[in-house]
Amino acid sequence: MYGDPATIRKILTESGDTWAVVGLSSNERRAAYGVADVLQRYGKRVIPVHPKAETVHGEKGYASLADIPFEVDVVDVFVNSDLAGPVADEAVSIGAKAVWFQLGVIDEAAYERTRAAGLDMVMDRCPAIEIPRLS
Repeated sequence: MYGDPATIRKILTESGDTWAVVGLSSNERRAAYGVADVLQRYGKRVIPVHPKAETVHGEKGYASLADIPFEVDVVDVFVNSDLAGPVADEAVSIGAKAVWFQLGVIDEAAYERTRAAGLDMVMDRCPAIEIPRLS
């Protein structure tokens, strides 16, 4: 359900190429850094969202989703499950098309709210694992 193959494929191939990665910083040891690199290699524009608003992988960072001055297609969430629900709600409010909760990030209530708002959503999966499977 939370990792439906058809939804995964749709998000990765049809939802758009601008991905806001919440929790992405310049710390190369963090999973978000490596996943963002993979997304870029597959043609996605990766926008860092982190309180430090650092430039990462050549893209200007923003402190929050609301600070991004252009359309975001997918919000990829690398925060603790306890913090993920508000991020999903913010993704809905900025008009994103999809939300992706990374491995270990689970919030069933947020999943239901996000789906009810009309967005596609995947939970407890990693796009860096799933995207190579599409080829």
